[in-house]
Amino acid sequence: MKRIGVYPGTFDPITLGHMDIIARGAKLVDELVIGVTTNIAKSPMFNDEERMAMVEREVKNQGISNTRVVGFNSLLMDFADAQGAAVVIRGIRGVTDFEYEYQLTGMNRQLNDRVETVFLMADVSLQPIASRLVKEIAIYGGNISKFVTPKIRDEVVARVEALGRKGS
Repeated sequence: MKRIGVYPGTFDPITLGHMDIIARGAKLVDELVIGVTTNIAKSPMFNDEERMAMVEREVKNQGISNTRVVGFNSLLMDFADAQGAAVVIRGIRGVTDFEYEYQLTGMNRQLNDRVETVFLMADVSLQPIASRLVKEIAIYGGNISKFVTPKIRDEVVARVEALGRKGS
């Protein structure tokens, strides 16, 4: 039986931290479904289609072949069921992430106890990276090259400039 995992996120934009979790998570399952969603608590810089295209391109460029990118706008446990997933993979950067993810996992278990959640610690060098901070740095003209691939950097900077902000 094929072991399917889901790695959900907004990926706005996809960072080197996300790519680390995708590469490592893909080794744990036969197929990793990267679920691109919109978090209603966040204001995305890129629309769903743009974010999905970014994720697809970046995963392909890294040579990670056992993945597929799927957009979703539903409860995570419903999405996991629809994909036939037995596991949800979540990246953890630190204690704050853990507290949030711990609560989320408890709620998800109540919704669907057939899906396990696996936490992967981000690589030490990538732990401080957050999409929200990448966007903020770009908006104020800072260099985001250490946090995203060159292509993503160009897309973020172009979007920031299109919005009439600094960018660099």
